[in-house]
Amino acid sequence: MFKVLVTDKINDLAVKIVARVAQADNLPTMDEDELCKIIGEYDALLVRSQTKVTEKVIEAGKKLKIIGRAGVGVDNIDVNAATQKGIIVVNSPDGNTHAAAEHTIAMMMAMSRNIPAADASVKNGLWERSKFTGVEVYNKTLGIIGLGKIGSHVANVAMALGMKVVVCDPYANPEMVEKMGAKYIKHLDDFWGLCDYITIHTPKTKETTGLINVNSLNRMKKGVRIINCARGGIIDEKALCEAVKSGQVAQCAIDVYEDEKNVSNSPLLELGKSAILTPHLGASTDEAQINVALDVANQVVEVLSGGNATSAINIPALKPHKLEAVKEYMDLAQNIAEIASQMTAGAIKEISVAVGGKLSSLDISPLEIAILKGVLSANMVGINYVNAPLIAKQRGIEVKTSKTNDSENSIEVVIKTQDNSTVVKGSLIAKDIKHIVKINNYKVSIEPKKHMLLVPHINKPNMVAKVASVLGADDINISGMQVAQCSDNSNQSIMIINTDSEVKNETIEKIILIDGVDKAKYIGL
Repeated sequence: MFKVLVTDKINDLAVKIVARVAQADNLPTMDEDELCKIIGEYDALLVRSQTKVTEKVIEAGKKLKIIGRAGVGVDNIDVNAATQKGIIVVNSPDGNTHAAAEHTIAMMMAMSRNIPAADASVKNGLWERSKFTGVEVYNKTLGIIGLGKIGSHVANVAMALGMKVVVCDPYANPEMVEKMGAKYIKHLDDFWGLCDYITIHTPKTKETTGLINVNSLNRMKKGVRIINCARGGIIDEKALCEAVKSGQVAQCAIDVYEDEKNVSNSPLLELGKSAILTPHLGASTDEAQINVALDVANQVVEVLSGGNATSAINIPALKPHKLEAVKEYMDLAQNIAEIASQMTAGAIKEISVAVGGKLSSLDISPLEIAILKGVLSANMVGINYVNAPLIAKQRGIEVKTSKTNDSENSIEVVIKTQDNSTVVKGSLIAKDIKHIVKINNYKVSIEPKKHMLLVPHINKPNMVAKVASVLGADDINISGMQVAQCSDNSNQSIMIINTDSEVKNETIEKIILIDGVDKAKYIGL
């Protein structure tokens, strides 16, 4: 009989579901050493955020087939170590959608009507009606950054309240936004000044970190109100604090913080009744906690019974006979797609995939899924082989495949937006060495690495030295480089640079200032 360990105070209903197919032991949270002593007995592990499922724990879990996280994030699980051991990692990406959306609306309303401060006043024996005069949300404009499931639900509720909704999301389909009754804004520069309220519903990525900062705050309508129930770090808290004090921002309602372990150091605490602050309560409802527990428990039962998980983070839900023929190309396909997606600006309309060599005679459907995962995960969290096709369909992204007469075993991905196309092509050398062989109009030959920098520039002396000098001054080591000239015989070239660490925006801005550099783009795989 299977044995399942359930920990971190997961709802009892999850234990009952797992008990249908296995012996379920519900134990308190344990540290690494304690968990290592017993995990070898178990076929499955269910946790929330408290238990740290480290590489050491996974190594000790000789019988583990699946690890379930009752929630969205899997930061407390070493997913790479689990993948190496063939252990499925699942989460519940949709269980808290309504809870997070409702908390956003609640924060907006509480802020608009000064409810926390008014409540405290009455409880102190005061009656200060005029002091807590609020504002109506009716006929105001709500700006939504990020129109995923949570953002979409917020939009629908806001429109039901009589609000106007504008959306800025480069990965949303403009036609679908307009169809739901909102207005699509392509560029943030055109977005800030339209909004009476702004709410954020994006993951924290290198593009969204510090998205709301001194510059963006100054472009907003004076008296704007800001809500963040997404991720800490998307807002520069110091800049927001100063904007509230100056009156540029009337109020803010914040549920997530730059440093949640040391919230007492946040400058937002200085704002008094101008800020509503809650301790990351977006998913903290009875229903959400039950939903995520039931979702993960059902996936564990399905996997132990021989089926597939619906929200696998790391193991493709693909038929083994299809995967076997192309499995060595899966990482290459995903890497090509990630590079192309990060180079692309604007809403994606279509993805074209062309394969050559022996791939042209094989079923490449697994590669299509890997490409979708790469395209979407470049800018979204929670993307896996299971949900990538569905999310692509929801966003109106069409995938077209073709086969070429090339003798080379290659994969080419073309991402098309309304304004332009991005092309990236790759191949395998000796079956296991990945190489990028084409980037737009440049023929190249370089391995895709975790940190890459693309620098298009005019083909003239000393360009490489100038770029290398900037990187060196910012303590960024170059581990590989190639310079390729544009195939259309123009005076344009491109540097593709592998680095040992991330190239931050500050460094990229310095490189762009070099005379002859067209633009620079950091790619993180």
